[in-house]
Amino acid sequence: MGDNGNTSGEPSSPAVPPASSLPASPERGFAGQANKACVASGVAGQPPASAQAYRWDLAPRWGGAAELAGKLRTGELIAQLLHNRGYSDAQAASAFMSPKLSDLIDPEQLSGVPAAAERIFAAIRDGCKIVLYGDYDVDGMAGVAILYRALKRLGAQVDYYIPHRVDEGYGLNEPAIEQLAANGCGLLVTVDCGIRSERCLARAGELKLPVIITDHHAIEGELPRAEVVVHPGLAGYANADLCGAGVALKLAWQICRTATGARKVSEELREFLLDATCLAALGTIADVVPLRGENRVLATYGLKGLAQTRHVGLRALITASGILGRQVGAYDVGFLLAPRLNAAGRMGHARDAAELLVRPEEIAAEQVARALAAVNVERQRVEAQTYEQAAQMVTQLGYDAPEHRAIVLAAEGWHPGVIGIVAARLVRQFHRPTILIALDGDTGAGSGRSISGFHLASALTACSAHLKDFGGHAMAAGLKIERGRIDAFRAALLEHAGGLISPAAMAPALTIDAEVNLGVLAVPLVHQVEQMAPFGAGNPPVILAVRAAVMHAPPRRMGARGSTLGLLLTGSAGPVRCVGFGMGDLVDRLAGRRQIDVAGEPVINRYNGRESVELHLKDLQC
Repeated sequence: MGDNGNTSGEPSSPAVPPASSLPASPERGFAGQANKACVASGVAGQPPASAQAYRWDLAPRWGGAAELAGKLRTGELIAQLLHNRGYSDAQAASAFMSPKLSDLIDPEQLSGVPAAAERIFAAIRDGCKIVLYGDYDVDGMAGVAILYRALKRLGAQVDYYIPHRVDEGYGLNEPAIEQLAANGCGLLVTVDCGIRSERCLARAGELKLPVIITDHHAIEGELPRAEVVVHPGLAGYANADLCGAGVALKLAWQICRTATGARKVSEELREFLLDATCLAALGTIADVVPLRGENRVLATYGLKGLAQTRHVGLRALITASGILGRQVGAYDVGFLLAPRLNAAGRMGHARDAAELLVRPEEIAAEQVARALAAVNVERQRVEAQTYEQAAQMVTQLGYDAPEHRAIVLAAEGWHPGVIGIVAARLVRQFHRPTILIALDGDTGAGSGRSISGFHLASALTACSAHLKDFGGHAMAAGLKIERGRIDAFRAALLEHAGGLISPAAMAPALTIDAEVNLGVLAVPLVHQVEQMAPFGAGNPPVILAVRAAVMHAPPRRMGARGSTLGLLLTGSAGPVRCVGFGMGDLVDRLAGRRQIDVAGEPVINRYNGRESVELHLKDLQC
């Protein structure tokens, strides 16, 4: 039941000449220690995560870096970065650096896909009305769009249904099933939902409505009694982390094979499937699944295709987001495209956004894309207001005390569509699992986010005696609860979390890939770092630390609001620019200092045809 609601960040500053090096600083043993003097933290476009210190965790130096570097014909630092991400074998590392479409797993290996494809194609052949029932987030909408557009090309009589986030909630619901059956649906196919809908499936059975489940969320207990269940967590499929849109793409691929009568589909269908990787990439990145293996392939090729996609709705969305004409990256999906699509469901009905992906040829796509941008602005306003209220409640109620290993807040007037985003921001600030509940009368709808190592869906299962309904996965979940059960639920969750979360786990850590000299930060090396993109879950951005860096000039505020910190560090070949989004308030605290330790992500700044390296700061110590 994952929510994603990133907001856009500030652009980087103009390029400066390439940086060079400083001598290596002596060992001071700061890795893994709390910063006691001066701390800043921030994600692009967001304020610092908290006032507490980051613990810098330096990845152990790997003794096999030189050997792997020799095999790959690269530098030892790149070999170290690959090892840090689990790629110590030359063949695996090479596959990671150069993903290929041929690395995609054959759809027939995904449990349920062959049977589901045969059943759906039979429904197409028989003129049976097929309805796709999707989730209201980007992953669900993208998955519906993939299947809908594939089935339309094969002559299907197909429609789709997206539930209302607030009025109907996540997943299947009985009134919707009854309505669809009454309207002539002959085959219902879920997308990104349904794995925990036994009661609704029983109702569908009473109505003689066959159902195919396609989902990727956690399986709790026995499988639902559907005609076919397609799920990457079954039967040893090699990518259990495939998202809902990825599952839909695999099923669409197999349906196209079935329609073609051969493993190799027609050229027209092949072109369609290639373009559909753009939608699969949206779901993969927006749903924050690990960008490894098959997911990395889908994200890489989907992102490459977005800039040239023939999909009318995607082009309109890209244009409205101001990124037409350039390569689209994971940042653009997470901070620009996905929030606009999700905003419709959070603030109203997701169908408005779904139409843009599913059948944009039938609507005024550019107008709808602009409207989604406006809705997203309103979402940001409501989110900011809710965050301010919730953060104040945490401190006033003492929920930030060390003995409180989880946060559960409830309030009237909170918009159910934004509480998941706010919960994520509170996790960044207080670094403990957080659940927010929007109350409406005697019931509440909740959304939660977690920290690494604490499985939120399992925690809700342990506290399920206090809940009306719940679902989700390790890092995000949703629930429904009666008002009178909230205190008991909070106590149960605190007890559960207290036994699993250590005090050390609540101290935010910043993983450092390696300590380097400034001279390492040259354009050729950072080009190789860029080759490791797209970054995200399972493949975090590269973070490098430079210690005892010398200030080349006084720090300054940047950006229209002065919220960005600008630094220049001294290098033998010229200054190295550092940019700290959300760190502008540190200018006064840094005044007069000569040396600082910095940690950040190396990026290429492209400006006026020139390229230079700059460091996007994640933290600094002084």
